Amino acid sequence: MSKSSPFLIPLYRKTVLDNGIRVVSESIPHVRSVSIGVWADVGSRDESQSENGISHFIEHMVFKGTKKRSVRDIAQSLESLGGYLNAFTTKEQTCFYARVLDSNVAEAMDVLSDIVTHATFKEQELEKEKLVVIEELRNAEDDPEDIIHDYFEKALFPEHALGFPIIGTEKNLRSFSREDLFSHVKAHYQPSRIVVAAAGNVDHDRLVKLAAKNFDQATRRSTQKIRPPGPTRVTRPLKKEYPRPISQAHICMGTVGYSIHHKDRFPLMLLNALLGEGMSSRLYQTIREKHGFAYSVYSFVNLLSDTGLFGAYIGTDKKNIVNSISLVHKELRRLKKTPVSKAELGRTQAQIKGTMMLGLENMSSRMMRLGSSELYYRKSITLNSVLKKVDAVTPEQIQKVAVDLFDLNRFSTVIIRPS
Repeated sequence: MSKSSPFLIPLYRKTVLDNGIRVVSESIPHVRSVSIGVWADVGSRDESQSENGISHFIEHMVFKGTKKRSVRDIAQSLESLGGYLNAFTTKEQTCFYARVLDSNVAEAMDVLSDIVTHATFKEQELEKEKLVVIEELRNAEDDPEDIIHDYFEKALFPEHALGFPIIGTEKNLRSFSREDLFSHVKAHYQPSRIVVAAAGNVDHDRLVKLAAKNFDQATRRSTQKIRPPGPTRVTRPLKKEYPRPISQAHICMGTVGYSIHHKDRFPLMLLNALLGEGMSSRLYQTIREKHGFAYSVYSFVNLLSDTGLFGAYIGTDKKNIVNSISLVHKELRRLKKTPVSKAELGRTQAQIKGTMMLGLENMSSRMMRLGSSELYYRKSITLNSVLKKVDAVTPEQIQKVAVDLFDLNRFSTVIIRPS
């Protein structure tokens, strides 16, 4: 793609409202859709043990009625226009987002601001939604490939809120009251921690006016809750096993990694891709293609504001648990010992850049990048700057990251073993 491509031209603008809410946009005039997100800088790591799950539960409850909209009204509000409305919660952020035609931006902003600022948390809906989320929790428990990541994070961060599951616990969910939800919103949904992000055929000045109008009751506050820092190294690696009446073993192993601000995050990104992303990765080729030990095998990285994690997952027969773990360790030691070839690095760089470029065709992906960049960096990180940093990674930098992170004595391992 040429440098003059409209997908690469930065059409980014940012405005800070009087109350502290930040509005960021990226205008793409040749599309007909707009993706809008209202982001809050709050997630499961901002909860105490007794509060665990409340951020995710609030994400559910805002859709259950506001002062002027019923549950059905909210469901129909944008679907009747051909649009889409949803939300998600992570360890550090909550996002409520919509995708609509460019002619329906005002309607989308009205609905999003309404559910974020005027949710009523009615008692009847509260009790019903508790049952829904408890079923969601039980479904996750029935999916070992899903739930093992919660167990793994608990092993990595056993004494920190980062080890809490985003969905919470059944005991906590049953205990939440309306007052608990209102109190959590008041403490964390402060204007200085809210970002409105939009990408697509959107006019920034009009977006700012809509945001100012719809969030006019949000007032700037001087006090903020301080987020406790996250661990930057494993001090006590754990090995945990969970017996389950299943036929396949599930394994997660890894260690505390880098934050999203770390100077070596791009070498880590390249290392992770060549090690365990896609069918051409080393783990896939070795464990699945060469030995036939696993159907699903991959590595993963999660970069957070002040810490992060690196891990590898394998789903295998119980008789292959030891051999599969040994093969992963062998690949990790090889990365520490031998620099990757320039050819393999070049293929991996092309893979990552291609994935990023393809993501530009999706307005929701653009909006997600805008919102998270503003919360993490307080500015937009342009694609061109990211591509340059990906291209600048050397084999020596990747080896340095491997040496730094892959101390197997500091690895925690979690196994869900067939009982």
